[in-house]
Amino acid sequence: MTHQTAGIHHITSFVRHPQDNVDFYAGILGLRLVKKTINFDAPDVYHLYFGNEIGGPGTVMTFFPSEGARIGKVGGGQVGYTTFAVPTGALPFWEARLTAFGVAFERTQRFGETYLQFTDRDGLQLELVEREEGTQSEWSFGGISVEQAIKGFGGAILYSVKPAQTQSTLVDVLGLEKVGEENGLVRYRAAGDIGNVIDVNAEPMPWGAGGAGTVHHIAWRAASYEDHVKWRDHVIEQGFHSTDIIDRQYFNAIYFREQGGILFEIATDAPGFQRDEPFETLGGKLMLPSWYEPQRDLIEQNLFPIEVRVLEADGQ
Repeated sequence: MTHQTAGIHHITSFVRHPQDNVDFYAGILGLRLVKKTINFDAPDVYHLYFGNEIGGPGTVMTFFPSEGARIGKVGGGQVGYTTFAVPTGALPFWEARLTAFGVAFERTQRFGETYLQFTDRDGLQLELVEREEGTQSEWSFGGISVEQAIKGFGGAILYSVKPAQTQSTLVDVLGLEKVGEENGLVRYRAAGDIGNVIDVNAEPMPWGAGGAGTVHHIAWRAASYEDHVKWRDHVIEQGFHSTDIIDRQYFNAIYFREQGGILFEIATDAPGFQRDEPFETLGGKLMLPSWYEPQRDLIEQNLFPIEVRVLEADGQ
């Protein structure tokens, strides 16, 4: 059975304070908070989703913010860098913006592209790259116009403790194509036009440790519910243990850990974030699955109030 994912569906990470999280990803990076819900396994913790105007597949960064969380260590068995794509010509704008908000960055080069690398307030490693491909975001916020707005994911750098096995999984399980090697990294490309460029360290890396400032998992796209069932069969046929299909309200998911230590998810594009909120008010209300609705008052009392706000450096 041959399968090819279009690329990254979403990436989920741990951070500490929820308002700091909103201020950084909505206020500074200009992503839209498209869903405010909870960790279904720990209802006293938010699950926040940021993306383009609708939170389309390939654009969504999700977070579990917990004020008392320990700081993690970025390393093997994790996504090392999450890459966001911006329109061609937008990097000078982003250099100026990061500077205005006091976010230190480094300009780096690889595979003929220029990247701005920086961290969020918890040390999560991020980067921006210009890309022609990928649909332009229609969301503007603060001092960011749609001409400069983040489109979605450019891809990721994977930190593997067994890079040969991780690369094999990318090719044999996910259907990515190897397209280059340079300075200790091997580059792969998925079938889509966003979230499609994956770099892997060529040499094993020491294990990281989970906690705030680290990625919990990276999710790959399945085209449909029927395709998702086939993906699970395919993963098992390739010798991995897969979870059952889990309903995450906004997509269905399966999970498996590849041999380099990274937790992979495969998620459906449908139904998306407008299943329980209209476009105009996405992310405005705490959304709960039906089984938690009877506990809404208690859950809301235990969550820190958050708001999407224009920050001071944008003139407010």
